[in-house]
Amino acid sequence: MRIILLLLFLAIATFKLIFISPALAAELPAGEKIFNNNCASCHIGGGNILITEKTLKKEALLKYLEDYDTNSIQAIIHQVQYGKNAMPAFKDKLSTEEILEVAAYIFQKAEQDWSNLEKEG
Repeated sequence: MRIILLLLFLAIATFKLIFISPALAAELPAGEKIFNNNCASCHIGGGNILITEKTLKKEALLKYLEDYDTNSIQAIIHQVQYGKNAMPAFKDKLSTEEILEVAAYIFQKAEQDWSNLEKEG
């Protein structure tokens, strides 16, 4: 039984590495543009000009976004779609694809602590 579970885990991990990561990587340049056009006025550099503790840094996302620790991208997508408090909803302004692209960008930048260092390839 352990061998079957291990093989299943490896298959899922391989699938995610091969099929999902490149798709998200391809979306990041568009995500950055969408972020700059729609989000950066309040969240420049991953900060928050209205509520300083509610930044887009990983620690704040873990604290303030429901389910960020278990499904980070989906938690960001939900926040972008529906907004909350001072943040407006973007579900009627951005397409589903644009919301996915900006969520992937925010996730990547949060994982990098919003540093400007480029990934080495």
